[in-house]
Amino acid sequence: MTASLPCFKAYDIRGRVPEELNEELAFAIGQAYSAHLAPQKVAIGHDIRLSSPALATALANGFLAAGVDVIDLGQCGTEEIYFAAFHLEVDGGIIVTASHNPADYNGMKFVRQGARPISGDTGLREIERLAAQGHTITADQPGTLSRLDNRPAYIGHLLGYVKHRNLSPLKIVVNAGNGCAGPVIDALAPRLPFEFIRLQWSPDGTFPNGVPNPLLIENREITGRAVREHKADFGIAWDGDFDRCFLFDEKGEFIEGYYMVGLLAQALLSKNKGAKIIHDPRLVWNTEDVVTAAGGIPIMSKTGHAFIKERMRSEDALYGGEMSAHHYFKDFAYCDSGMIPWLLVSEILCQTKQKLSQLVCRRQQAYPVSGEINSRVADPDAAIDRVEDFYSEIPGRRDYTDGLSFATDSFRFNIRKSNTEPVLRLNVETRGDQKLLREKTDELLALIRK
Repeated sequence: MTASLPCFKAYDIRGRVPEELNEELAFAIGQAYSAHLAPQKVAIGHDIRLSSPALATALANGFLAAGVDVIDLGQCGTEEIYFAAFHLEVDGGIIVTASHNPADYNGMKFVRQGARPISGDTGLREIERLAAQGHTITADQPGTLSRLDNRPAYIGHLLGYVKHRNLSPLKIVVNAGNGCAGPVIDALAPRLPFEFIRLQWSPDGTFPNGVPNPLLIENREITGRAVREHKADFGIAWDGDFDRCFLFDEKGEFIEGYYMVGLLAQALLSKNKGAKIIHDPRLVWNTEDVVTAAGGIPIMSKTGHAFIKERMRSEDALYGGEMSAHHYFKDFAYCDSGMIPWLLVSEILCQTKQKLSQLVCRRQQAYPVSGEINSRVADPDAAIDRVEDFYSEIPGRRDYTDGLSFATDSFRFNIRKSNTEPVLRLNVETRGDQKLLREKTDELLALIRK
């Protein structure tokens, strides 16, 4: 029987420290990655969590003992590791982060050369097996450790996504959530004609304002209120490792990531007719409508950053977007970024002279959504079975790309097990019918939580 480790998930590592992830295991993971992929040089970085520097050091030591050279980027965001993996001459990259998970968690995300993802289907299970078995590899000549400030090159790359001549002064509220985003905005600010209103700015692994996860409703008001108070053009909030950004319109209203997928796809397709756009199966109607109307080809993929990236590469897609606010770009090695989206939105606002609410309101009215609703249930599979049984006699289209999706001409829903948390996630959408949306959402939640 194959040994398993509870912190290894579908496409990354996340677990409680030190019970599920600790320095000893981090060292073993460095050894296992080395044994499985035989890299010569890797880039490593870490987020602001208090346990992250020690875990990153132990991980680096695992590589060094195996004879692998390590470039230490220090404290950085996840996408800075992605950038290093395709910008530097390295064979892979690892970021120590648990993103938006609770404070007692930590984790890792892996990529190989060219920022190609490593998921359960592409090597993560083998790394898990080797780490669980305590597989060791000791080189005659240990690897060398070097430290590099790669941020200037990364900032230069980000600025390449917008044309400076298209930009005009904007006032933007930016909430870093005491995560890693602040220093990046500080580096961008002198090169942009924007005024930034900074909130929760200093990187702080004690999470003095709570774990930065703007998907939680209770975490949104501070950003929305600041937008209104400062009469800003829009607001941005990031999660801890800033691979996701969440936008607020000029009224301080939170914009579901789902509608941003359509907005970004439309903007990118205006310069790339006929391109393919990847989206996740949780909510699809607005994206399919917008992409098709803009001359693109919408393609549905399983949820999750590794799965989206793999599909984007196989399809040579221009852009990919998830309703969870992960946005992926071909020119960013098909990786997700929490910085590129808001830069593109800024350029759109400057060029169209429209308010952000104007750009999304018609889409929100045409395809209203429930928002993602999480339910903790004793038996997730039984809950999904209850839903499927209930709808078995109702004519509709079923899809199992990720969990269960069911669609009629008037409403659609997706229910799936989370890849990162012990919950069921429900999303419901209709074609402009708010009353039906509420009815179906209540009906489904009753079945799930029965």
